[in-house]
Amino acid sequence: MPAQQSTLPSARASADRRACAGPPGAALRRRAADATVWYLRLIAVLNIAAVLSLPFRHEVDEHNNGRLTLHLHRQHAHHSGEFFTPYLATAGLVSAALAIFFVLVMRRRKRAAWVVNVVLSTPLFALYVLALTQHEYRAHAFNWVSAALTGLFVAALLISRREFDAIGDPSNPRLALAVGVGGVAVTGALGTLLVHVTNKLPGATLADEMAYTLLRGISVGPLADQVTAVHASRWTDIVINVLLAAAFCLVLYAGFRSPRGRRLLSAEDESRLRGLLDRHGARDSLGYFSLRRDKMAIFSPTGKAAVTYRVVGGVSLASGDPIGDPEAWPGAIDAWLTEARQHAWTPAVMGASEEAGTVYARHGLDALELGDEAIVDIADFTLEGRAMRVVRQAHNRVRRAGYTVRVRRHEDIPADEMALLIDRADHWRDGTTERGFSMALGRLGDPADGRCVMLECRDADDVPRALLSFVPWGEQGLSLDLMRRDRDAENGLMEFMVVELLLRASDLKVDRVSLNFAMFRSVFERGSRLGAGPVLRLWHATLTFFSRWWQIESLYRANAKYRPIWEPRYLLFARSSDIPRIGLASARAEGFLTVPWGS
Repeated sequence: MPAQQSTLPSARASADRRACAGPPGAALRRRAADATVWYLRLIAVLNIAAVLSLPFRHEVDEHNNGRLTLHLHRQHAHHSGEFFTPYLATAGLVSAALAIFFVLVMRRRKRAAWVVNVVLSTPLFALYVLALTQHEYRAHAFNWVSAALTGLFVAALLISRREFDAIGDPSNPRLALAVGVGGVAVTGALGTLLVHVTNKLPGATLADEMAYTLLRGISVGPLADQVTAVHASRWTDIVINVLLAAAFCLVLYAGFRSPRGRRLLSAEDESRLRGLLDRHGARDSLGYFSLRRDKMAIFSPTGKAAVTYRVVGGVSLASGDPIGDPEAWPGAIDAWLTEARQHAWTPAVMGASEEAGTVYARHGLDALELGDEAIVDIADFTLEGRAMRVVRQAHNRVRRAGYTVRVRRHEDIPADEMALLIDRADHWRDGTTERGFSMALGRLGDPADGRCVMLECRDADDVPRALLSFVPWGEQGLSLDLMRRDRDAENGLMEFMVVELLLRASDLKVDRVSLNFAMFRSVFERGSRLGAGPVLRLWHATLTFFSRWWQIESLYRANAKYRPIWEPRYLLFARSSDIPRIGLASARAEGFLTVPWGS
């Protein structure tokens, strides 16, 4: 996204400095851990290439440990012999899936993945060393290479042991066992049925077909040819291998998944956060949204700052700035990042300010500018002047139609009236899902939120037609939380209500109001200017196209009419490769994407 380059200091250099400044041996352990990941990547590529090139490659055979070995047919008998392959190197999709999955979990430094690799590779290496004492094995250089690669992998695992400290969910073993049993039963039944239908030889028993299915699930090579009563079609072999690989992936996911982070905001945490907001809430317009009860909070050692977050799809997703004293922010950020590492969660922050982004960058996170928050300074707002002519005319038109606005604190609204407003808000909601995470409170009318401000718009017949709700931003600010309107009402109600609030803000002792967040605002502002570069123009055209469905540009235009101050907000992340995953987690957290299996 060239038009949205971060203006924050680069975090990569500081992260590299911290990596080099660790205790003795730390750099070696990190390099060894990275080496195990690269080995698994290479093996995954080779396995997939072997499967795809099956008709054109040499035949494969099994060595006595159950792993595929390359069987090279020589023209002369004295060149024949037994071969074995490096750890996890086979010609099957199951091994490829295992290697790919290990790449993912080893990158996240999961202890369980380290243990499984040690348990699998160490005995295999010992077996290879024993095999090399026999002439038929040591006569081939390929076996020495296989043993050396496997030995180096084992050595890298042992050296990097302390790097793999991320824990899994305690329920993983039971879930993996259940998924494994179910997966083998389903794929075995389907595979056996396919073998029965496509078998070209007569007289095969059910046991023969089941054995063939099991062996073909392990390899697409000649391993299953040992069942002489079965000769199925090639596409059946591939389908069985793919089915078992898919089932195996589900077992791996169940066995190595990160903890879900089900612990939500407790009453004690909420009380502590409210205390921090009372003292430091004026720093961040998004601070009050940290009180969402579907978030978790982690505090600095001094208790003077906290990071609030939610775990979604293995992403520890924080929002806004840390709460509390900026001098204590590093302690809260360290605690949050440490917890994320311990549970193999991917750390990310949505909507951080430039000040907080700079602090996060010192802890190794990179930044990408997401867009800008529209903030109106009450002292500078006026309806006078040519620039405000459109807003002024829309405001006057709605007012002449008989619409009125009532502005009250939530604590001043009687219970029966609040119940009616909540019912109207639910009725006017677009869809059944309550959207919002980083810039929405997710509840309306809670007694604990009495300082929130409600704007209620009624028509000439005194019928409710729209409402706005704002959360406190310190003592003298408001931040937009909720916008709902009757779609059959007069156009321009939202603008009318916002203007009414800005004109009456002094009665509420409010001097600044945060409105909507405009994603990629600078692209729309600069992309159509004279002299814009080709990349910026292309990015502008792309966003304009998608704005037909997601209202990206219209939201920017709707905010720009109030002549606000634009404050940039950033996405913070540890690795660029994590951005797609973070994007999906953010879409789920904000309510734009739902999945059947929950968080």
